[in-house]
Amino acid sequence: MHKITMLGTGHISAFYTQTLHGKRSCDSVHVIYSRTKERGREFAEKWGIPKVSIHMEKAINDPETDVVVIGLPNNLHKDATIIAAKANKAVLCTKPLARSSAEAKAMLDAVETAGVFHGYLEDLAYTPKTIKAAKMIRDGAIGKVLWTRSRETHPGPHSDWFWNIEMAGGGAIIDMGCHCIEVGRNFIGKAIKPLEVMCWADTQLHPIEAEDNAVGLIRYDSGAISQFETSWAFRGGMDLRDEVMGTEGTIWLNHFLRTGFEVFTSGVSGGYVAEKAETESGWIFPVGNEQVALGNEDMFSDMLNSLDKGVKPRETYYDGYVVNCIIDAAYRSARSKQWESVIIEDWHGKEEITPSVAEREYDYQYFLIKEEKMPDGKVKIILKDKVSGEITQRITD
Repeated sequence: MHKITMLGTGHISAFYTQTLHGKRSCDSVHVIYSRTKERGREFAEKWGIPKVSIHMEKAINDPETDVVVIGLPNNLHKDATIIAAKANKAVLCTKPLARSSAEAKAMLDAVETAGVFHGYLEDLAYTPKTIKAAKMIRDGAIGKVLWTRSRETHPGPHSDWFWNIEMAGGGAIIDMGCHCIEVGRNFIGKAIKPLEVMCWADTQLHPIEAEDNAVGLIRYDSGAISQFETSWAFRGGMDLRDEVMGTEGTIWLNHFLRTGFEVFTSGVSGGYVAEKAETESGWIFPVGNEQVALGNEDMFSDMLNSLDKGVKPRETYYDGYVVNCIIDAAYRSARSKQWESVIIEDWHGKEEITPSVAEREYDYQYFLIKEEKMPDGKVKIILKDKVSGEITQRITD
């Protein structure tokens, strides 16, 4: 059983508390920290939390809690982590880990120096579909991963601080690109080093300093390319989709919209539909269980089970640090309009993988490029001569 200090009373802290008080009922939020006393009391009353504090350090150092969950604005993650590490508490931080790789590295150093358990709360790496897809990839179902695409778009964040570039550290890239980047790493392999990023970003709709739309490409040491798409200007709800292309197959995932639960209603009674849904009438797309669909249940089960066993969770502060390094390169690329190197001070994975092209034997003379059945029922075979390199085709019955 773990007693938890929850830092923050916003949307994500409510999601986390709902999850913690649900599936793993042996664990509970025991202390809630809020920057405003009234909001803290309301939150505590709603979720049955015994203690409320408007002092972050006091909340973290409460003698009855052993885990700290950070659900605060991005600019507060570093201070909260350092205080938790000094208090020798296990610490779990929401995404993104920090506003920059420098902040993320300071946080990583703090938890590693203190020797405390640390987890990166990247929920979309824990969706049931993502977990199964990643296992299928590891088991070789689609061969070598060549390309991934991850998309998160919606009409914009819930709270005002997201729109403040100083507090958030950026816009749509740091808010949602962090999800897409880590999902891609899970599919390509976390031991594969990200080398460089090409990114376009712009402010197309909102009167803010940060970007509200972005598209990026990340090139990995294996030769794989990972694509991310983010937008705060997408209308129609929240669109979460992933694709993976391998040498032997393809995976398509749709996590939130058009997943088989569709309802038409006149809107006579209204009511909550799903996160960032824009309408309560007409054709709507409810989500059966958002905690499950968005990965929160599996995420906290992994975090707390790993803590119990004394092992690392799937997502650690180091993962969050690598994501921040990639995001830094994306912002540099958006400004320079060219590929920018990913700078990682302490790389834990593989080094210098030589990308290879699969050469499938056809016979002693040829490699097979492609075999395809044509509309007339005949089979076309495209071959490459092993010696000359000449490409030819054959048509057989």
